[in-house]
Amino acid sequence: MWLSKPIYEFLPFYYIGAGLFALGASVYADYWYWPVICLVLGMICLTAGLGVGLTRLKNRRDKR
Repeated sequence: MWLSKPIYEFLPFYYIGAGLFALGASVYADYWYWPVICLVLGMICLTAGLGVGLTRLKNRRDKR
């Protein structure tokens, strides 16, 4: 999948922001299983954001 450069550059920040939002929502959600769903989704998004960011950093260092 090809993404334009501005979207590609913003992707880790989007994942981390979405993860932080979901973690914050898990504190305030109190209906059904939403706290658990938000907590799991937040952790997945944070892990994905850190993974994408670190992979990009490693690849940029290797190219130099």
